[in-house]
Amino acid sequence: MLHKKYLIHKAILSFLLFTFSFLLTNAQWYDPEKVNKKAGEIYGQAIEEAQNGNFTASIKHLNDALALDPKFVDVYLTRSNVYAELKDYAASVADFEIAMRMDSVYSKVYLLPYSISLAGAGKFGQALNAVNEFLATPSLNQQSIQAGNYRKSAYTFALDYEKKHPAKDYVFAPINLGDNINTKDLEYFPSLTIDGTKMIFNRRIAGDEDFYESNFIDGKWGKAAPLGGKVNTNLNEGAQNISQDGQLLIFTGCNYPEGEGSCDLYFSVRTNNGWSEPQNLGPVLNTDFWESSPSLSPDKRDLYFSSSRAGGFGGRDIWVTHRLPTGKWSRPENLGEAVNTSGDEGCPFMHSDNETLYFNSNGHPGYGMTDLFFSKKVNDSSWVVAENLGYPINTIDDQGSLIVAADGKTGYYASDGADSKGGLDIYSFQLREDVRPLKTLWVKGKVFDKKTNAGLPSAVELTDIKTGNLLSKIQTDEDGNYLVTLPVGKNYAFNVNRKGYLFYSDNFSLQKNNSDAAFVVNIPLQPIEKGATIVLKNIFFETGRFDLQNESKSELNKLVILLNDNPNLKIQIDGHTDNVGQEKTISCSLPTVQKRL
Repeated sequence: MLHKKYLIHKAILSFLLFTFSFLLTNAQWYDPEKVNKKAGEIYGQAIEEAQNGNFTASIKHLNDALALDPKFVDVYLTRSNVYAELKDYAASVADFEIAMRMDSVYSKVYLLPYSISLAGAGKFGQALNAVNEFLATPSLNQQSIQAGNYRKSAYTFALDYEKKHPAKDYVFAPINLGDNINTKDLEYFPSLTIDGTKMIFNRRIAGDEDFYESNFIDGKWGKAAPLGGKVNTNLNEGAQNISQDGQLLIFTGCNYPEGEGSCDLYFSVRTNNGWSEPQNLGPVLNTDFWESSPSLSPDKRDLYFSSSRAGGFGGRDIWVTHRLPTGKWSRPENLGEAVNTSGDEGCPFMHSDNETLYFNSNGHPGYGMTDLFFSKKVNDSSWVVAENLGYPINTIDDQGSLIVAADGKTGYYASDGADSKGGLDIYSFQLREDVRPLKTLWVKGKVFDKKTNAGLPSAVELTDIKTGNLLSKIQTDEDGNYLVTLPVGKNYAFNVNRKGYLFYSDNFSLQKNNSDAAFVVNIPLQPIEKGATIVLKNIFFETGRFDLQNESKSELNKLVILLNDNPNLKIQIDGHTDNVGQEKTISCSLPTVQKRL
């Protein structure tokens, strides 16, 4: 008599997803009643270990059972499922195929999990063949048909994606960030400052989540330490996002006493004494539903987050709120059906190009579970239809959060890879070129009074010279410090404004710029007084003519605003030609302007 646990193993295996109600034919040779008795007892122990989640111990017992009975087909089939639980899909496929070669009739019941392991190993064509063979089995119950069709649609999607997005020479090779960041505990939800020198992430120790930081020095990440100040508490601090300048942290706080619901959004600011005590973002953003996974736009004007609040398309949607002139946040807006589905969308990340949004979803077509997607912002209310990041970034398993560095090619995510230090670790990898955002540089510096050298809180604006669209508008801190992102591929007008001062004008030509260098521009503002001068760097003429180009409108509008705000101001505009064109081109000096433009 075989061990009792062995005889009922098919009914109790927790890692087999579906049961099947069809009869096997009598053409098989394998008879589970005739296996070695001792091997059957050891096999029962393996089943018990697997049920308790002790997969390594289960594999050891399975190996011992095979040593006693090499033709024990059920051991191969069970070990293949245990390997699948460990996400070792290559080993799982190998065991399935051994069992099928030994007795294809008896093993046919496992065609569906076999197809899943094939897909896990990236063999989508073979997976589709296997699931089609499974679906052709007579007398399948409705649950099995539904499960098979679900997997068939995922495999078909994968094959179609390969045709549309050939990987060519792309290699997906995640790199563990090492012992200074990853430990035996869980590390996840990384976020970066724009210069890539500081990483903030979550670490869970004995069920308690806190924020840690690491600095990138001399080509490597330093030893991570808990964030200083008051942001970490004895409660759970969840998904977070640090602003590009490293001065503001938005995060998820769950079950805080003052919370509006189960999980709310909070903020903390960097001070000389560390991070400030968290403050709830208030009832306009937070509800009695679930709010989480915040992501700030690089100019801090927009805040993206995931929420289960009413008014969405499904379970959890991605929403955005805008910072108002008063400093408060607007009522959140749903990003719409290009991004959100009837399923769940979460973990949004707005790249520093302020255009490319990454997020996860189980509602868009994909590989079977929760995949990573990206969408491009058309304007403040419109988005390009989300696109799957493809295999092998996405797999048949759940994908979590993804962030992308300012270089536009380096991604960071959490994974329980084979070389993890313990559970989830943080890894980096290179994105495929067709799913990359714009590489983004930045300009930073200080705005100050030209006469007194005192720092001046001011408005800093970045405009697309070609379209005239305002791309970014930030406020410096109280000392006049600022940071503005500059996505490569456009030419920018750069203006700084403060009441009582002449505005500052500059431009950055990045349409064909391949530099990795950031810009440091300290800006002296001229008080409005007699004799004060500024250089208008965004006035453009046609070569050899005095016709103004359309790209000049933005700068001239700034001048109009300056004159309207200062009705008694009189100005003189001087200009000169460049050294391009014919010699007969005449330089000119415009007289004093007595009336406002």
